[in-house]
Amino acid sequence: MGHPWCAGFRNAVEVTSSKPEKRMPIKIGFLGSSAPSSPHHDSFRAFIPKEIVFTFAQETGDKTSLYDARGKIAPLIAQAKELIRENAWDGLIISGAPKEALNSGMWQRVVEEIKEPVALALRSSVAALKAFGSRRILLMTPVDDDLKKLYRDYLAEFEIESLYPPQTLRAHTDAQKLTPGDVEALTHESLAKFSGVDAIYFQGALLDPLPVLQKMEVELSLPIIASNPAMLWVILSKLGHRYRITGYGKLLSEWPELPSGPF
Repeated sequence: MGHPWCAGFRNAVEVTSSKPEKRMPIKIGFLGSSAPSSPHHDSFRAFIPKEIVFTFAQETGDKTSLYDARGKIAPLIAQAKELIRENAWDGLIISGAPKEALNSGMWQRVVEEIKEPVALALRSSVAALKAFGSRRILLMTPVDDDLKKLYRDYLAEFEIESLYPPQTLRAHTDAQKLTPGDVEALTHESLAKFSGVDAIYFQGALLDPLPVLQKMEVELSLPIIASNPAMLWVILSKLGHRYRITGYGKLLSEWPELPSGPF
């Protein structure tokens, strides 16, 4: 069965439609470690199609480190199921790559215990990289080198080799201080050190490439995957919907089919 194309505008984002049809609004939940009002969600909000009811929610529990996610999958799933029931969400995005990297088997538990479609950060990004046939990528992320190694190992399970620059930020939250120009310059600098990559992957919304993602794709002639667009693409594709969202790179403007695999 083909995917319906959906129409509308949100800010400067065009969503084209070849077969508009009347239906109930899609309700999507986003569960992450940051408060719904956090400014780093703003660039994500900008490309969410206007007809989608999209709700941000914050995980419960105290967290002082990214490593606090280790061993916390059971309460996360319990909260997710309760939020889905309360809000009648059709699908759920669970953000935060450290959760997946630190908790082996998280994907299996999530899909076994949550009946609604779910998209996770690392796995959605892998799906997007697979959709473009990427096998050797530049990984851009503000986390420390130990977490980068875990991301590298996760990607390797899907036969994707990842190269990455060493940690230079004092803390991953310092990425919020970078301007779009800083992110662009950092990307060019890192790419110059690693030849032969066929894609760039940004993991972590604090290191935000979205304002310059399309510009860099054109200049570098490489697909650029960022985790938030990848999760939106996955969850809407799993719900049987297809959009064409311009201004944020090839993944959202071309909207490829989900690749085969556990995504």
